[in-house]
Amino acid sequence: MGRCRPNLAAWLLLAVLALFVPSSAAVQIKTTDTRYSFHLPLPSGVSGAESLAFDAKSEGPYAGVSDGRVLKWSGRAAGWTTFAYSPNYRKIPLCTAGVVPSEETESMCGRPLGLQFHAKTGDLYIADAYLGLMRVGPAGGEAEVLATGADGAPFNFVNGLDVDQATGDVYFTDSSATYPRRFNTEIMMNADATGRLLKYDAATGRVAVLKAGLPYPNGVAVSRDGAHVVVAHTVPCQAFRYVIRGAKAGQYELMADLPGYPDNVRRDGKGGYWVALNQEKQRLDVAPGAAPVKHLVGVRLDAGGVETEELTAAKGVTLSDVAERKGQLWLGSVELEYVGLVA
Repeated sequence: MGRCRPNLAAWLLLAVLALFVPSSAAVQIKTTDTRYSFHLPLPSGVSGAESLAFDAKSEGPYAGVSDGRVLKWSGRAAGWTTFAYSPNYRKIPLCTAGVVPSEETESMCGRPLGLQFHAKTGDLYIADAYLGLMRVGPAGGEAEVLATGADGAPFNFVNGLDVDQATGDVYFTDSSATYPRRFNTEIMMNADATGRLLKYDAATGRVAVLKAGLPYPNGVAVSRDGAHVVVAHTVPCQAFRYVIRGAKAGQYELMADLPGYPDNVRRDGKGGYWVALNQEKQRLDVAPGAAPVKHLVGVRLDAGGVETEELTAAKGVTLSDVAERKGQLWLGSVELEYVGLVA
């Protein structure tokens, strides 16, 4: 019985071609256009639903906004209602007067960014950029400040946050020890790498520094199995894993290079993650100043960090959060005056 001898030239050609085929070519990337999403306008005078959360009853979304409050969407009849606020909010008249731009008052009144509920207790944890890590009970009201620093260093720009639902521990970021939120552009321009990944131990009330010297750490998401924490780095457009348990506990490893500058990270319904993008990277094959082929505002990664879906939007729209709930995508933005919904 004769044996087929391989064609050496053909094998060499295939090997050369493989070098030029991107690894993602085998993955079908779905594109979802958010231009036709439904909009829930925020109350007059406020903007910037940077992060969204839902409680254990699936009520919400809850959103932190520019005047320092956390609002709750209570349905069409009631609309947005005040759910929580910082200890300073009702003590400082400027916080409620609405006569001074929020950029001037947020350091006093608070600026809630990352939000997440602990389903078992009903507590909402709040990453306030200026006031620190806060918590409010299921009934809402004035939030309690849990921590304002770690290892002798005060927080300077508390940003992303997630809760391990099994332990109640909170993982969060302090994006820079040099620049506060108001000067976040300087973090990128000066390649600042003084950020930290932190953990609030629910049992002891102590905060531990898990990783320091990080370049603009932003959004945080605990994996579905609780084995690691995903951290988005706005610069240099990457996502990393911090391993919580197992033989590699404590390791910080690259998970994915991202096509834009990420903000929040959220678990999706498939074991992966949604990453909101504030802006896409400048492509090398596009002339400087030219409009991008498409405006990316989010990507879905599978559990291994491979991109499987992308979100696009109209020019000028930026996203800070993509929260999946019952097959729907809720869209938050630190700049816009509404919360989006993609059915």
